[in-house]
Amino acid sequence: MKILIVGSGGREHAITWRLAQDECKHELYCAPGNAGTSAIATNISAGAEDIDAIVSWAKENKPDLVAVGPEAPLCKGLADALSEIGIKTFGPCKAGARMEGSKAFAKDVMISAGVPTAKAKTFTDAAEAKAALPEWGLPVVIKADGLAAGKGVIIAETKEQAEAAIDDMLVDNKFGAAGAEVLIEEFLEGEECSILALVDGEHAVLLPSSQDHKRIFDGDKGPNTGGMGAYSPAPVVTADRLPTIRDSIIMPVVRELAKRGIVYKGVLYAGLMINNAGGKKALNGSDINVLEFNARFGDPETEAVLPRLGGDFAKVLTACADGTLKDSDVVVKDEAAATIIIASGGYPGDYEKGKEISGLDEAQKVPNAVVFHCGTKEVDGKVVTSGGRVLSVTALGKDLREAVNSAYEAVNKISFENSFHRNDIAHRAFNRG
Repeated sequence: MKILIVGSGGREHAITWRLAQDECKHELYCAPGNAGTSAIATNISAGAEDIDAIVSWAKENKPDLVAVGPEAPLCKGLADALSEIGIKTFGPCKAGARMEGSKAFAKDVMISAGVPTAKAKTFTDAAEAKAALPEWGLPVVIKADGLAAGKGVIIAETKEQAEAAIDDMLVDNKFGAAGAEVLIEEFLEGEECSILALVDGEHAVLLPSSQDHKRIFDGDKGPNTGGMGAYSPAPVVTADRLPTIRDSIIMPVVRELAKRGIVYKGVLYAGLMINNAGGKKALNGSDINVLEFNARFGDPETEAVLPRLGGDFAKVLTACADGTLKDSDVVVKDEAAATIIIASGGYPGDYEKGKEISGLDEAQKVPNAVVFHCGTKEVDGKVVTSGGRVLSVTALGKDLREAVNSAYEAVNKISFENSFHRNDIAHRAFNRG
């Protein structure tokens, strides 16, 4: 098959890499890709959000499938534009992508579908939002409605922090259009995890569970990031919970969207809070609640989940687009995986680019390890940094401990100026007692 993968990060490198593992060798292209994808695919100059350029390329080159990685082009209607010219696309239409593009829309869908989620209200006026704070107690969650590059969710421990978050969004416009409407949401206790579901419009198949590490420092300290690592499976998601997640969360949303005339095809990513300890639950009384939905593969969860998949990955993506997905299409290996992000000094704040990376070849020689490029480019034959999250180092193992050890062995082969990484990936799994 001729396949175009849209995006330039670790998620897109992982998708490209997994397609390259198929027994049938595909003709792979990435728009725009990175230094890692260039080794297994042909990078093209079109940016991920340049809808016109991607559609123009597709018209001329007629790929059999386009797999869209990031949320922004989906929310801009890339899948719709490709569909109009007869190009098969893995990724939801613009209306479906609102499950990520608008938290208020997603919350409305969940409530209509009877999906367990935190109580929330939306506001466009800062004074009204502040006046409503007392009914929520503390801590309280303040969310920008739109896409905010992972920075639009604030967990406020004090009234002052909550009011500052509201002002940032509704008064100071720090999140632009994404913060023109805010949600105030009850704070839920428990352990977070991610479920990626493949959806063909009517049917859904859950991929292996995963859990990421959002905080910058060991021990889950410091500011939130796009994710500093992930592992799969997540022990908090016990096998008996998977049917509940599919039947009480994923499928009700798919059916509710269909009622609204939206045929959802692609990945429906559920960020869940699971309360196994008997602590405070949501007002709905459920011990599994949806924190958010995303309309695409997660990052770095994708780098931990896709290496665990066997079988023909192109067949799976095509079946989603065609509406013919079967449970048997998804093959899961009986292995664990761990992913560790190597980041640029200063991330998630300001950081320098253009640092030469060494040790990539040595890291790839570690058994069962693979290095996915997140923020890299090639300059004069050398691979240099071009982002905050630079590399996503993944390893498989017979169990999680072996996977984590191999991943860190590979990480320790790699270096660039001011690089850093967390040293406690999968600590929740190891400390469950």
